[in-house]
Amino acid sequence: MLYESTVPAYANGLRALSAQLDKALAWGKDNGVGELQLLAARIAPDMFPLAAQVRFSCLQALQSPTRLGATGAPAFEEDAADFAGLQQQIADSLGWLETVDRAALDADPDRAVGFTLPNGMAFDMTAATYVRDWAQPQFYFHLVAAYAVLRHMGVPLGKADYVGYMMQYLRPGTAPAS
Repeated sequence: MLYESTVPAYANGLRALSAQLDKALAWGKDNGVGELQLLAARIAPDMFPLAAQVRFSCLQALQSPTRLGATGAPAFEEDAADFAGLQQQIADSLGWLETVDRAALDADPDRAVGFTLPNGMAFDMTAATYVRDWAQPQFYFHLVAAYAVLRHMGVPLGKADYVGYMMQYLRPGTAPAS
């Protein structure tokens, strides 16, 4: 259950983010908005910029499986300096997610998971509670923040760009006519 709640969801979200970045880069070239402008863009002065939101999305996708028993996750110490670097972080994260052992994550949903934030706050919970109350919200927070930064900059993204992976589940004959 923990595997299904994390790894496939993270892979879907990261693939969608990759496609959003491709669209943003193309849009930027067509509209005179440079890569560096997009990388540094943020919604509010006290928020992290796009490059950090992408890195944090990747780190969140790596961190929870690691806390649940997976090993060997790549480390991203710094924000990427260009879109190629953003895409490499996503690709490295996706590649590692493919190696995560389902059994290691699903071993015991009631096992203890504890962690400490950089500000010193420490949390203790079960693995299942950790996934539900921390891991998933943190991942989606940064994923949505990256999407919102791109929208704020004018990139023409819509809900289909955020959840494009849903098309694999579309019932035949139900798509609206274009």
